[in-house]
Amino acid sequence: MRAIQITETGGPEVLRLAELPEPEPGPGRLLVEVAAAGVNYIDIYHRSGAYPMPLPFTPGTEGAGTVTAVGLDVSGFTAGDRVAWVTSPGSYAELAVVPAEQAVPVPPTVGSETAASCLLQGMTAHCLTVSVHSVQPGETVLVHAAAGGMGLLLTQLATARGARVIGTVSTAGKERLARESGAAEVIRYTEVDDLASEVRGLTGGDGVAAVYDGVGASTFDASLASLRPRGMLALYGAASGPVPPVDPQRLGSAGSVFLTRPTLGHYVATREELLWRAGEVFDSILDGSLRITIGGRYPLADAGRAHQDLQGRRTTGKLLLLPR
Repeated sequence: MRAIQITETGGPEVLRLAELPEPEPGPGRLLVEVAAAGVNYIDIYHRSGAYPMPLPFTPGTEGAGTVTAVGLDVSGFTAGDRVAWVTSPGSYAELAVVPAEQAVPVPPTVGSETAASCLLQGMTAHCLTVSVHSVQPGETVLVHAAAGGMGLLLTQLATARGARVIGTVSTAGKERLARESGAAEVIRYTEVDDLASEVRGLTGGDGVAAVYDGVGASTFDASLASLRPRGMLALYGAASGPVPPVDPQRLGSAGSVFLTRPTLGHYVATREELLWRAGEVFDSILDGSLRITIGGRYPLADAGRAHQDLQGRRTTGKLLLLPR
């Protein structure tokens, strides 16, 4: 089978297409023909070595496809079932072995590309808006990179829960996308000198109940300064680089605010929670309250270009690799 293999960490050039033996599902595992693999920042962290992985490895933790074989001690799945997953490495390939406990059944009316696009970011957006900070009607929240894959989902879910969303974007085209997803206010951060002052100006000086920040180093200070007293800063990513160490005293002076670095794995720690969150994401897609935007489709051989586009912030919505 064809797969991307990383033999050394580094830039996008280390993503090389290789011919590998066809895998076999061991006990408790499924062999899946991959229809689409999601491209995410965690893949970049794995590729660069920021999150070390044993070498060599096939990147990609998210995908969707059709079960072709079932290992021993698997119940609930048979060949022909359509499944999706978010935490099983090896998705940048024509075939992937997925632990059955991590596989989520895909509803018949949800396409494989949509399934591969929605779960990692959709469940992350769900845990951020439901569990990390439970968005309440009438609240105002700030969403950074509001036209990105995560930003569009966060904006839609927060708006559906009755919040007023302020989004940050870099261009007029991205502003349009953010507004189409429900953002009430949009700040083009490239055109302002003091982002926090702009946010406070839009909230009567009060600040926001929560900031959803996947950008990291370049936005952290403004995020902290944008919070209302006892607000929540959910730092869920670091697209611009990691945030330097923070003196906890800053949280007190900012208004006794909260800072958390949530990871999806801790919010789908049990099979029951995984199926609950995935089910709510699929339900939101089916009832029309959550729209998935696919911003780019790439052949497997172009995985490096997909990483370059994602890192360069040249994209909107979700990026996919299509192995076949």
